[in-house]
Order: sequence, then C-alpha cells, then structure tokens
Amino acid sequence: MPSPPDLPQPAHPDIDSMLTRKFGKEVTNYFAGSPLNRVSFLRTDHNFLSAALKHPSTSFLLLDNLAPLGHNSSKLYYASFKDVRPLIGEDPYETSEEELIKSYNSKATVPQLLFLGLDESKKTGFEWTIYQGSPFFAVDVTPKGSKEEVAKTLIQEKESQDLKFLRDRIHMALPALEAAIYAPARALLDWNARNPFCAQCGQPTLSINAGWKRTCPPTDMSSLKASIGSTTESSPTERPDCATRKGISNICFPRTDSTVIMAVLSADSQRILLGRGKRFPPLWYSTLAGFVEPAESVEEAVRREVWEESGITLGRVVVHSTQPWPYPANLMIGAIAQAIPGGEEIVLKHDPELEDAKWVGLDEVREALEIGTSGLGEGPGKRYKEGGLRLPPQTAIAHQLLQAATNRGLVGGEAKM
Repeated sequence: MPSPPDLPQPAHPDIDSMLTRKFGKEVTNYFAGSPLNRVSFLRTDHNFLSAALKHPSTSFLLLDNLAPLGHNSSKLYYASFKDVRPLIGEDPYETSEEELIKSYNSKATVPQLLFLGLDESKKTGFEWTIYQGSPFFAVDVTPKGSKEEVAKTLIQEKESQDLKFLRDRIHMALPALEAAIYAPARALLDWNARNPFCAQCGQPTLSINAGWKRTCPPTDMSSLKASIGSTTESSPTERPDCATRKGISNICFPRTDSTVIMAVLSADSQRILLGRGKRFPPLWYSTLAGFVEPAESVEEAVRREVWEESGITLGRVVVHSTQPWPYPANLMIGAIAQAIPGGEEIVLKHDPELEDAKWVGLDEVREALEIGTSGLGEGPGKRYKEGGLRLPPQTAIAHQLLQAATNRGLVGGEAKM
C-alpha cells in the first residue's frame, strides 16, 4: 500500500501566539490548506476574469463527469487556455454579468467554468492592481448539448497524451496542495450541475459570479412554454414572476452540508468509542459521525448523533478541527467528546446505522494508528498484525481526532488527561 500524502501545513505555523500556547498547534486536514487566494470580491469583475483567463501563467483543471484529468492518481494535469478555447470560446467574460443576464438564452450550451483563485507563490505570473499570482480555473468538459463533439475531441486529445480522467469515487492520494485545489472544483461543478433550475419558480438558472452563484434571469432569449410574449433578438421573452428576484435573496448560493464527526472518550479517559458501518472491511472501525440538523448547535448534534447511534450519553464536547469534504459538499466538523459516568452502556437499538460499536483501550488505538490504517478500499500496511484493529488513514479527519484524543490532547498539545 502506498504511503498516504502529507497533511497541509496550517497558516503561519512558525508564528508564536497566545492561542497556540494555550490550545496547541492548529491541525489542518486534507482537502483544506489551499495555496490559492480566492479573491472572491473579484468574481464579479469581468475585466479581471477576462484578463486572468487568457494569461500565459493560467492553469485549467479539466473534469469529465467530476473526474479530474491527471497524469496518475497522485498528480493532476493542468491545461492551458489554448487547450480549452475551442470549448469555452474566445472570452466568456467579455461582457458584464448584467449584460449576460439580459441576453440569457436557456437553450444555449455553456460549459461550466469556475475561477478558483490566484497562486500567490508564483509572483512572476498575472498581476491585477495590487493582486498577483498565477490564476487557476476549472472547466467541466463533460460532453453536453451543442458542445458535445468539441468536448469529446478535447477528451480524446488529452487521453492520447498518456493522461487519464481519474474516475475513482474518492481521491485521497493527491498531494495536499493539489487536493485543496481539486476540492472546490469538484464541489462547485457538482453543485452547478445539480441546480440547473430555480427552486422557487422552476425556470432554468444562469451561472454567475465566476461559477460560485446562480441567478434566475427575468427574461429569456429562447422560447419557453411557461413564458409570456414572443422572442426576438431585441425583445427577449419575459419569464414568470419569481420571488428570488425580489429583496436581498435574489441569487442561489452553493450548498454546504455541515456534518459532525467525533472521537468519544470514556468517563475515565482510558477508552475510545469506535463504530463499524455495515459496508466496512473486516476489523475496520472509525469514529461516529452524522449531519447537523436545522436549529441545532454543533455540541447538540454531537450528543444527539452519539446517543442515537450508540446509546452513549455525552457531557463535554470540544471542537477540534474541520475538514472540507467535496463528496458532494460537506464540511466535517471534528470534535472530541467525553461520556458521563453511568452513560457508557452501548445500545444499538435506537438507530440501526451501525453494525457494531465498542470501547477500545487507548493503547490498542495508538497501535492501530501506527500500523493498522488504510482507506476503505485498501489493504493494511506491511506492519499490520493479522486480526488487529484497522482505522482510517491520516488524510481522514477521523484519524486526526483519534490522534488528538489518544496522543496529543484536544488540539495538538501534549495530552493532559
């Protein structure tokens, strides 16, 4: 089994601070730690986007049905503007968003394009006012509509260059910085593909804000059955009234689903609660997890999910770190929690999600973290002892939570339990 990639470095790891001295070093999980400055306030500036799109230092990550193009599973490939120009056109940012909305045609095939940010480590690249760095974009090259043949040609051309679209379900072999570039690309392309229609009125929507928002235009240059009037170049069809065009809630934002994931200590701090899903490999366990529900705090969600899945009653809950999870759009909120005395009996009858749950001693967990980790579809490493406990790899936040609870204290310092 190949070694997992290193985790990204937290921001300013060498700077001393009161918070670091008090709580320990920050933990940055896999899929976080992006090298790009998103400069989100420039996403509506079509002049900026137009200049960034065509700069020689610009990189384009290509995805076909959400599969990124790469040299292999541990190295992405970045295309040039020359490569993608036949698909996206000479300049999709030539006009302002206001003009794009006025000229909206729901029948036109427009490949989804995302501006991801500037890599400021490359100071010799693109410059815009006080901002500089190499621009990164993502492009959906999935063959569709009138662009189907052009997209197929691009895909075939790249695959003929000994490149391939990485069609694994989950990508966790990429170097940390590349994983953090891929994550928003996948999440945003997936979100745009899932939301082609307005949730309020059902009419087609338009991608704006460099791929980070969608809007429901008031007019359409195509002919829609639900529309009023006729369509000409000078007189677009008026669309039915929509609540999203009124007030401040006039656009659709990307969805992020908050999920809690927790390492649970026994009341005496000598054991860890582990759960086993029904599809897990033999002897493979992990921490418990679940979605945060509306009007529920993170701490409440941790207590509820643990009780529902295992019957354990929790007391104190402390947030440890978070992990973006672009499958499809989750934010994993990692926590360390502790059971209360008398609340440690495991009961699986409430929510039948788990096949098994058990308390495991700290020493056994430490050993498994050292020699028994692997991804769900992978075998254990060479040092693994047959019949031993198996746990998630270091690229999973569950691994970092278990490390914190057993070895490093709550947030990276020495354990003080």
